[in-house]
Amino acid sequence: MPTGIIINALSIFIGGLIGAAVGKKISSDFKEKINMIFGACSMGMGISAIALMENMPAVIFAVILGTVLGLAIRLGDRIHAAGRGMQRIIGKFIKNNNSTVSEEEFMATLVTVIVLFCASGTGIYGSIVSGMSGDHSILIAKSILDLFTALIFACTLGAVVSAIAIPQFIIFLILFLGAGLIFPLTTPSMINDFKACGGFIMLATGFRMINVKMFPTADMIPSMILVMPFSWLWTTYILPLVS
Repeated sequence: MPTGIIINALSIFIGGLIGAAVGKKISSDFKEKINMIFGACSMGMGISAIALMENMPAVIFAVILGTVLGLAIRLGDRIHAAGRGMQRIIGKFIKNNNSTVSEEEFMATLVTVIVLFCASGTGIYGSIVSGMSGDHSILIAKSILDLFTALIFACTLGAVVSAIAIPQFIIFLILFLGAGLIFPLTTPSMINDFKACGGFIMLATGFRMINVKMFPTADMIPSMILVMPFSWLWTTYILPLVS
């Protein structure tokens, strides 16, 4: 039973609906300041994950090559288009009267939120652990942060934030079901490098959340696929040659 995944999806769905409903009652100053705190939390989680890195060359290579691949296939633009589609669908049922941001800022923020909820190293790793061992604690802890993050972002973006729970649930469920095939092929070193790769994305996401630098976080997602094979290749073949 994917209990942790269900809880995580519900936290985003409920937080998004509450935020859309009370958005007008929360001041812009409060939203801006609490969003900075969420950005700091995201960066803190990222730094914590990066500290687990065991094979730096493999992780760095995966992040760079994965981002190059994401940029080449225009993954960020595709997610951008998907976000627009979600907004159009949701807009047919619920109008967002809370947003005071421009269309460009709206879409940039929406992409940030999609990546934050659907592609975080914590969520992906938590889904795999949940499917393999039945330990839902990682996803439940993530759900607490996601509930309030969704609430605050929905104050600006509206109910479209709650719809992100759908792709997130699908992605995490696939990982949950595939954990039995993935996890036995991994080593502790590969898992730590995987977390570290996710940490780089979380760190970049934090910078986006506080509007310091708009890193191409969506285009960084393929690095999560490459990092474990690269980690294995490094420890199995390359490291013995250079040691």
